[in-house]
Amino acid sequence: MVLIQDLAAKKRKLFLSLVKKRVQPGTGSSSAFLHQRTWTYSVTNLNLIIKPAPFVVVGGVATRLYMPERMTLDLGILINAEDAALIYQDLEKSQAKKVGNLSIPGSQWQLADNSSLDVLEGEDEWVKAAVLNPNYAPDGLPIIDLSYLVLMKLAASRTQDLADVSRMLGLADKTTLTKIKQTIKIYLPTANEDLESLIMLGKLEMGNQYNQFYVFSLT
Repeated sequence: MVLIQDLAAKKRKLFLSLVKKRVQPGTGSSSAFLHQRTWTYSVTNLNLIIKPAPFVVVGGVATRLYMPERMTLDLGILINAEDAALIYQDLEKSQAKKVGNLSIPGSQWQLADNSSLDVLEGEDEWVKAAVLNPNYAPDGLPIIDLSYLVLMKLAASRTQDLADVSRMLGLADKTTLTKIKQTIKIYLPTANEDLESLIMLGKLEMGNQYNQFYVFSLT
């Protein structure tokens, strides 16, 4: 686990160093586009499949609540590991087929409509809070709260994850940012400095100087 965290931290540092060399205030998409929230592409209604145990949608579909929508139909959900058996029973009853296990705790499924579903099993304390306190999409799907979505993406630190985090943070208000900072401070304190940099980069993309000190530090 320590080696995985170290690798994620190195990837964050590399990503940030590259972006800081090229970022310019107000670059990228228009403000109107960046503030759009749509749910254009329909996904499988998991509320009709998974009933007795709670879950939250994560990944690309979840980002629709926090930044402009991008085309993705592959679903990912986060569950409490202790609920896995119940959820897998529901999936089997709905004619879903297990494709295999993931490289992290969880499994991949092919749903009856041929769409893909990744089920991520978590045992950490924050997982329980995330699963029990979702936000909701227009179609009623429970979506992971932004603070925990940022936590997951920082922990993974893939290039797309970090790009997503920066954009979502750039669009977040002060109250939301405070909540995110508190969550990262508790559960992933090694990412505190990187979080501040990603906030700054996101605000610059929006055309806002989040903090003069951070803007100056880019030069």
